[in-house]
Amino acid sequence: MGKVSKTNSIPKESNVLDGFNHVDYLDVYEIEKKTNKSAKEISKEIMRLPNWVNFLFKLRNSLVKVFGLKVDKQNEGEETFFTLIKESDNEIIMGEDDKHLNFRASIMIDKSRNTIALITLVHFNNLLGKVYFLPVKPFHKIIMRSLLKRHLKSD
Repeated sequence: MGKVSKTNSIPKESNVLDGFNHVDYLDVYEIEKKTNKSAKEISKEIMRLPNWVNFLFKLRNSLVKVFGLKVDKQNEGEETFFTLIKESDNEIIMGEDDKHLNFRASIMIDKSRNTIALITLVHFNNLLGKVYFLPVKPFHKIIMRSLLKRHLKSD
């Protein structure tokens, strides 16, 4: 079975940087997997989050309300978990802009290399964004790897 690799290089075919002027945090997790599916189809599969991830999001939502931050929508049954920013056959870009930080997340398929990548960009708008992201970052890394590992096992 394949493995999840991490890089800090956005695939050149990705549009995730469009309209996103400054990046304070970037990660790209990738798997090798041949697919004929579109990014929308892959997104629907990957974004069917395990119960433990849903629990973490619910916990996060209850904690951030106190600070007046946006609460995630969790579009159940949709291919996106956050607001859909842009969609093409090979890439789904989601994101949110809030007072503390802005982020974009991309699920991108590169059929020429047989890879599927999860890309995350974060821009901190203020000190609250940096402080908020400190405890989120380790969970983010675990979740991204877990979603791709689970996807490797599917089909």
